[in-house]
Amino acid sequence: MSSALVGVGLNTCMRFNEFAHTPTIKTIKPMNPQQYRLYSLKRNKDNAKQAYKAEKDRQKIANAQQQIYKINSNKQ
Repeated sequence: MSSALVGVGLNTCMRFNEFAHTPTIKTIKPMNPQQYRLYSLKRNKDNAKQAYKAEKDRQKIANAQQQIYKINSNKQ
């Protein structure tokens, strides 16, 4: 019987005190309106920061592509 348990990968050597003190899963309380407003503002700030960076990178790429096009058109 014990060979079947070892084949499954069960750890038969663990003692009760090794897993008895594991942290329990805590429930998440709903936010009150003030907390949700702060959470929402922070999320919007992070999204705006990402959008700003993406737009700045897009403009850099477009500018570099224009310069490459100008250089290539001058060579011909």
